[in-house]
Amino acid sequence: QVQLDESGGGLMQAGGSLRLSCAASGQSFSGYAMGWFRQAPGKERQFVAVISWSGDTKYYADSVKGRFTISRDNAKNTMYLQMNSLKPEDTAVYYCAADRRIASIVLGAPTPGFWGQGTQVTVSS
Repeated sequence: QVQLDESGGGLMQAGGSLRLSCAASGQSFSGYAMGWFRQAPGKERQFVAVISWSGDTKYYADSVKGRFTISRDNAKNTMYLQMNSLKPEDTAVYYCAADRRIASIVLGAPTPGFWGQGTQVTVSS
């Protein structure tokens, strides 16, 4: 059974930083790209960032480019999202996901079932 577990969310003031983690278990994720999404109350789920298996390829949503950094440690089966210069509009539930194709994640369609339960990030002004 595939399991993706996010952690690291919380309450932070604007301008602060948080680091999210996504730990994968249940099967080998060798060759899988992984990514982050977020969903704010009343809004649709939004792509945030994606990273290839090797870590060589990364893409970011324009809204987070220059502030967020995605990374992964394959030895630990863990992906990270370093979030700096946080803004109130970053407030959302953040989810991680996995797929063999980067494009599937960017397009918001990762492998069904390869989603985490989410971690809340709240940024106060």
